Parts: sequence; C-alpha cells; structure tokens
Amino acid sequence: MLQAPKIPLGFSAPPENWFIQRLDHFDDSNTETWKQRFYYNDTFRKTKDSPVFLMVGGEGAISPVWVLIGNMMKYAEGFGAMAFILEHRFYGQSHPRSDMSDANLKYLNSEQALADLAAFRQAMSVKFNLTDSKWISFGGSYPGSLSAWLRLKYPHLIHGAVASSAPVLAQLNFPEYLEVVTASLETTGPDCTKNIANATAAIEELLDADEGTKKLTNLFRVCEPLNRRNDNDVSTFSSNLAGLFMGVVQYNKDNRAFEGVPGTNITIATVCGIMNDKSLGPALMRYAKLNSLILDTYGEKCLDASYQNAINSLRNVSWDSSAAEGGRQWTYQTCTEFGFYQTTDSDNQPFGKRFPLKYSIQQCMDVFGEAFNSSNLASGIRQTNTNYGGKGIASSRDIVFVVFYPTGTAHCANMYPESDSDSPQLKQAREVIKQHIAKWLISG
Repeated sequence: MLQAPKIPLGFSAPPENWFIQRLDHFDDSNTETWKQRFYYNDTFRKTKDSPVFLMVGGEGAISPVWVLIGNMMKYAEGFGAMAFILEHRFYGQSHPRSDMSDANLKYLNSEQALADLAAFRQAMSVKFNLTDSKWISFGGSYPGSLSAWLRLKYPHLIHGAVASSAPVLAQLNFPEYLEVVTASLETTGPDCTKNIANATAAIEELLDADEGTKKLTNLFRVCEPLNRRNDNDVSTFSSNLAGLFMGVVQYNKDNRAFEGVPGTNITIATVCGIMNDKSLGPALMRYAKLNSLILDTYGEKCLDASYQNAINSLRNVSWDSSAAEGGRQWTYQTCTEFGFYQTTDSDNQPFGKRFPLKYSIQQCMDVFGEAFNSSNLASGIRQTNTNYGGKGIASSRDIVFVVFYPTGTAHCANMYPESDSDSPQLKQAREVIKQHIAKWLISG
C-alpha cells in the first residue's frame, strides 16, 4: 500500500483544489468534463508578472509536499515564483470516469495529459492574474518526459522545461535497465553481482525438481506454493526477486525520507553488504535474507509469486482497488504507447533469463485483451516516438535534461531536498538547472 508523503514539521499543508477539465481535448463534440486535483503555493510570488513553476503529476497521486519543499521550491524562493502541481488524469483522486474500465481508459494517454496541462495553464493565468508571467515546467521520470513534451508541443505557453531522468524514447524491450542496475551494483566491487549470479544459478537448479521448488517456497516466503511447471509463475517469482535490487538502485540515497516512505535507509551498500556476507551462508541463503529484509521493511508477510493473482488485480476496474493506486493505469499506458519492459533479454546482468519480453506482452494481453499484442504495441510505440521525437527532442530549445549515471546518485535525485552528503555531480546538476532557469526568465 502506498503511503502519502508526510508534511514536514514547520509547514502547513495547502488546501486541495479542483479544476474543471475537459474529458477529450480532441473531440469538439464531446462536452463532458471532470474535476482534476491541484495544489499551489504563492508564498514567494512578489509581483504580478512573477514566474510560475508547474510540477507535472505522473503515474501516482500527487502530494502538496512538492509545493512546500524540494528543489523546485528552492528555485521558487530564489526566483520569486508561484508554484503549482497538477495531478495526472486517472491517477490519485483525479477520476475522469466512474471506473477504470477498458472503455474509459481510452481517455488515458500522454497527449490528453499534455492538453490537460495546457488548459490548466491557461485557466490559472486568468484566475491568478498571471497573464504576463513566464511558466516553467518540472517533472521527473514519466512526468519528466511530459515536462519536456509540454514545452515541445506548447511552446507559446511554456517558456522552459526541466526534465529529470526522463525516458523520452519509447522502447518496447528495455533490457538496458538491468544492465544499469548491474553497473550500479558493481560500484561496490565485482563480488555483489557474482554472488547474485551464483544465487540465481542455485535457484535454477532447485526449479528442476519439486523438492527444490518447495525449498524455494520456504526460503523466500512465497505466499502460495511455487509451481515450477507454470512458466508465468516462475517468471513472476524471478521478476520479484530481481525487483529487490532494481528498486534499491533506482532510489539509492535520494533524500526522500521526508516523504515518510519505508526503505529509504536500504541502499546499494546495504544489499551488496548482505550478498557479500559469507557468514550468512551460501549465496542463495543471502538472497533469501535480503528478500526477508525487504518484505519486513514494507510490512509484507510473504512474497506473492502468483501470476494469476497479479493479473486479477490489474483487471480490477474499481477506484477502490489496490490497482487504482496506479498499477492498472500505468500498465495500460505501457501496453499502448510506451513499452519500457525491463526484461532479462541481455547477457550483461546476473538475474537469469526468466522474464523475457514475451512475459510482459502476455501480461498486456491477459489484462486488456488479445488486441494488445506485440504488433499493435510496437505500432503505438512508433507513434509515440513520431509524435514527440524520441531522442531527437534533446536538441529542442529551452529544455534541460537531467540524467544520472551510476556515481552515487539516483533516479530524479535532483528533485529532492538538498543534503550535505549530496555528491558533487548532484550539486552541479542543481546549479546547472538554476542557471538555465535564470536564462529563460531573462530571455524574451
């Protein structure tokens, strides 16, 4: 269960606000509307034409925390800017339709989301008398892509864009993700990934027999007996285990403790420390120890390796379901316009070969229907890259991309509050962003 970020001590939460938004921006005959959630902070606004900073919401609920603290608000204070954050349609409390049925999710895509942002920007300019202000968008990960695309598609509305760790190239198969995870783990030395590979080999050997599979069920606290004859269950099991490392690497030392989420103290050093600790037994036992640590940290009693359980959850269309936290919606977006499937289709990683591309494609078809096959998804991805330019957007004017490599930083690290322990690269990135903003605000 996702936890709402906590409001830091010394801050008061701004009130929740709602904007009347169009359901379909590209069909003039459709006049349906819905209410979209947003927060704002005008504490630092100095004049009528003060700049406006717009934080783009993404594949989860927004929090008022982001218009209180964080790097955007540090810039807002320095530049005297008013700040907004707008929730993405179909996420959080922004519900365009009564449920998340397939028929309703046709209104969920990046183009509609960008049009939402443009309409919101226009309306807020009038509501708050910001007609002479320059607007700059901010976002990280998928919202980082939206931030860049917003400047690309609506340059008359957005003066500049900050895109942190933004995957602007839609890509069906994304095996490079595990390669980056591997490179990050190897910053502690070669033993960590060697021990993961040894543990993976031991798992593969145990999967060859029923008794071995029972041992894996017990060792890794699997909720239901693991069925080695069900390829999808084994893929789910393997993916979940690799996910222990993927999550830690992605958010390693990212200063997000203020959000009140668990696990912020578990770093690359933590997981590799466990995998390299010979006192815990063979590599397989160390892997199991790490799995238990993660389960306990997040309050999970067991590891759910049932493929069907996952599919059933993602098929739930109710706003009251756990899938409504973002799982069903984001799966739909990956199955229609992005891909980004983090597979084991690379030899340069230690996690085996158990969740190849076909596993992800099968999920799309099992959740949304046979039409969501690899051919149609590939077509959707081509359209996304044609629409936004893929990597070609990097040459676009007034967009700054912030990318971190395995040097002690993390995904979207620049967006979080500053810390004395921040790496020189991270400090430099924040300063470069500040310089770009200053140029944008000075330019015509």
